[in-house]
Amino acid sequence: MKKIFGHTAGLKPSQLRRLERLYRRRTPPEYLATTEQVRELAALSHSIRRQVAVLINRQGRVTHVIAGDQHKVVIPDTREYRAAPGRLRGLRCVHTHLKGESLSSDDLTDLALLRLDLMAAVAMDGAGAPTRVHAAHVLPRPQPGEACQELDPLLPHQLDIGCLQLIRALEDEMAFVRPSQPRGDAASERALLVSVATGPTRTARQSLAELRELAASGGIEVVGSVLQQRRKADPRFLVGRGKLQEITLEALQKGASLIIFDQELNPSQIRSITNSTELKVIDRTQMILDIFAQRAQSREGKLQVELAQLKYLLPRLVTKNTAMSRLTGGIGGRGPGETKLEINRRRARQRIRQLEEALQRVRQYRGRQKALRRRQGLPVISIVGYTNAGKSTLLNTLTHSRVTVENRLFATLDPASRRLRFPRDMEVIITDTVGFIQDLPEDLLVAFRATLEELEGADLLLHVIDISNPRHEDHIRSVEKTLTDLQLDRIPLVRVLNKKDRLSPQATAQRQERLNGIAVSALERASLKPLIREMARRISEITAEPPHAGGTGLSPPPHGELDTQTRWG
Repeated sequence: MKKIFGHTAGLKPSQLRRLERLYRRRTPPEYLATTEQVRELAALSHSIRRQVAVLINRQGRVTHVIAGDQHKVVIPDTREYRAAPGRLRGLRCVHTHLKGESLSSDDLTDLALLRLDLMAAVAMDGAGAPTRVHAAHVLPRPQPGEACQELDPLLPHQLDIGCLQLIRALEDEMAFVRPSQPRGDAASERALLVSVATGPTRTARQSLAELRELAASGGIEVVGSVLQQRRKADPRFLVGRGKLQEITLEALQKGASLIIFDQELNPSQIRSITNSTELKVIDRTQMILDIFAQRAQSREGKLQVELAQLKYLLPRLVTKNTAMSRLTGGIGGRGPGETKLEINRRRARQRIRQLEEALQRVRQYRGRQKALRRRQGLPVISIVGYTNAGKSTLLNTLTHSRVTVENRLFATLDPASRRLRFPRDMEVIITDTVGFIQDLPEDLLVAFRATLEELEGADLLLHVIDISNPRHEDHIRSVEKTLTDLQLDRIPLVRVLNKKDRLSPQATAQRQERLNGIAVSALERASLKPLIREMARRISEITAEPPHAGGTGLSPPPHGELDTQTRWG
């Protein structure tokens, strides 16, 4: 017995059998549908007083028969027919309209969202006879507000429209206009950014601008952004069902394959949104995790990123594929056994335990390193700050290092440590840590606890601030709040106001006075002299040694840790 999808309650057995017989009809490739199919659909719809639809594949076979209500039909899950980029789904929908109307806005929305080959509506008269067939297809070059093209109305005996040739021509043009990008490259992703503002719009726009930078840092091309102002976020879709359809249509029109939400999505929202769109959907947290996964180089960094990803994904493991519900109980087992989803969750929990044990060993190793430093009496200076504020550049300029430096968020992930020697044989260790960001994911903080514990042993923190950024005050609050959350606010801190070369001297002086920091340009060694003097003074106070009276400077530490000699004076 073939399955009848949709609203079948109240139908007579004879009517169900007539619906089942629709599966037997075959459609020639050049026909939108046969005249007999259209007549049978109209007669059935008139008999049961409900809309009736069939989905037809490119071989002319009916894959789904759907019974709706008086106003609409609901197309079932068709994920086995995947719509690849530049391709349509391989299914066309032919359905009836009881009042003789043409294609509705819902029909065109389903056509665009589901990437159907064609959408057709059979208009009927009062006796249940077909009068016109209205059809439409997606536009290969969609325009704003216009994603579909309606064909001229067809008579029931004029359905030989070269259907297969039309579909192939559409796909050829879609493939031609689609931006060509190398396969397997992260840059092949094109994203539409979405944010919901429940507070000040200005703050939401700034956060959306930062999300754009994050996407660029992850190698994703941003094709547009959507900001919706709401009194409160929709608990199911975050933006509301209607707005989500508009967003999906805009993403399709702009050739986006990915939707990135600025707010973190809970598991139920991810389920609801992904059930409503074929596009990939991620949120800000997953975007940051993806960037960290790209940047991690050391074994420790990779362990920490994997742990954060698994903790984020575990409550969000959901299934849509019916194959995932197959029973996997063994012989002699009681009950149905584990589903595939349960197996995935169990394996994720096992891997989380393994990663936590591995990171515990890392913490023990770091503890031994810190104990060794304490025995040697080496003070530790840690560089902290918002991502892309110039921390790695400052470390390179201070120590002649070659830590990776790029003008993008989270360019470096793994911490780096170097030795510095102040005058009078005062030697310190200076470390560069992972950058902070607004709303840093909690799972990421937990996973990077082993790295952030380096800050606990610091004697002095250098808070690097990009004073050329219009949002530098928000960045300061975000970083210092994170330090407070980590209980690191007890450690002495020096604000390093970086990138003064991008401001006028008057603006630099004003911000230096307001923020109570030391203005420098991490690219210019000469500008670091006031910072060196302040660092030497603070470390001298910590080690109970008076600072050098005749100026301060740096000289290379022993064991050849610096390639060239550096003198400050």
